[in-house]
Amino acid sequence: MSTKNNFVFKALHVIAWIIFVGLSIEAGALILNFIFSLFKPEFVQNLYQKLDLTDMYAVNPWIFYGMYSFILFIAIMKAYLFYQVIMLVNKLDLTKPFSTYAADQITNISYNIFSIGLISYIARQTAKSLPHYGFNTDTLNHFWADSEAYILMAAVVYVIATIFSRGVEIQNENDLTV
Repeated sequence: MSTKNNFVFKALHVIAWIIFVGLSIEAGALILNFIFSLFKPEFVQNLYQKLDLTDMYAVNPWIFYGMYSFILFIAIMKAYLFYQVIMLVNKLDLTKPFSTYAADQITNISYNIFSIGLISYIARQTAKSLPHYGFNTDTLNHFWADSEAYILMAAVVYVIATIFSRGVEIQNENDLTV
């Protein structure tokens, strides 16, 4: 493997760590925001993204819990996605990249991406129906704005996982014939 490819791979590893840390901080901040909105709602305007759903909570607590569940699930799953990517990059051997671990990990990553896209889509459709009942959901739209992109990305990653699985089979056959 060339030095340039090794450098790019290490740079992508660092970038994955940076994204993971950022998404973890975001998920933690949203969890903290949720806790404060339940116990000290007057502090919510000073917290992360000023995500104030106290009006929603006052009208219907179940809708409040549902919307926050969507937000928290999506944020936590995005952080977990990059944790999976980091684990894959840590254990990936570039001299023999087609391993069972890599194929399984890429498949799991595609399932995670699909889950994020599907839950984002359900959340978006749910949020679209809430203004008919007098709820303002404009501040929530950016949490699930790219649900279709995640679903499409899941399909692409799943195809890559299938190729990796076939690569593992071919590599094992070649190892047996040599």
